[in-house]
Amino acid sequence: MNIIKKIEEKNIAKVKGDKVIPNFKAGDTLRVHVKIKDGDKFRIQIFEGVVIARDGGEGNTAAFTVRRESYGVGVERKFPLYSPAIEKIEKVRIGRVRRAKLFFLRKLSGKKARIVEDLSATSAEKGTKTEKSEK
Repeated sequence: MNIIKKIEEKNIAKVKGDKVIPNFKAGDTLRVHVKIKDGDKFRIQIFEGVVIARDGGEGNTAAFTVRRESYGVGVERKFPLYSPAIEKIEKVRIGRVRRAKLFFLRKLSGKKARIVEDLSATSAEKGTKTEKSEK
């Protein structure tokens, strides 16, 4: 095995610890719990939005961009996947898209920026049947 890969795996294991990182892709809605330094205290801030891009593959440099609209203004944050500042990542919804990068959402707002929910994947994760999967 490559020396660089070994070093990356060791760093990822150290940062990841006992955190569970869900499988997600562009179009999914995530709730990211981030540690923020507020004066001399730390607090957790929750950033919820749609994943518009995944970058950097699976190594140390893996990152993802989350976008949401707050008071009519689009807000994007790029998070390193294995950042120690990320406390927890929750998958809220699974979106059905046909693109790997959803940068076109930057030009859209309101209902136009909605992404269709993938109900078949959602039910498969929860282990329940939908009308579509029964047929």
